[in-house]
Amino acid sequence: MLFALLGVVAASSGVLAVVSRQVVHAALWLVTALGALAGCYLVLGAEVVALVQVLVYVGAIVVLVLFALMLTRAPIGRSADLDSPWQQRLAAGVVAAGTTGLLAAVLLTGVRGRVVDVDAARSASQPLARSLFGSWVLPFEVLSLLLLAALVAALVLSRERTGAPEPDAD
Repeated sequence: MLFALLGVVAASSGVLAVVSRQVVHAALWLVTALGALAGCYLVLGAEVVALVQVLVYVGAIVVLVLFALMLTRAPIGRSADLDSPWQQRLAAGVVAAGTTGLLAAVLLTGVRGRVVDVDAARSASQPLARSLFGSWVLPFEVLSLLLLAALVAALVLSRERTGAPEPDAD
């Protein structure tokens, strides 16, 4: 029951993140969706994956997006230039509903009421930790350097130029 509730919260927050017209609100709905997904992982007994979900996605990616928005002085409120017409939004909703229906049909046909037996030895955190911090530690570190470079670039772009004034073109 808790898994279903968290799933509904994650799905509805994801939809609100997509349809929100303000970027900061969309980022906050994304935080809610990713947090609910981490809760789903906890209910399933995957504590390490839930922790990685919170640390990497909620703690790093969303914070990077919010910093980039604040530092680059991007327009945060509604913008008439970026709003799509209602026909385009209706078409996108129809395509999204069709895709959801197709995915549900494929999953329901594939599962057909079967029960999956959970192997406790395979869900232990030791093999996952060995895999993450053994062979995958270099890609994670490269990703962290990339995120740091993006943050520094956003900071550099947001700073106003100081120093000597530019010469006139006269």
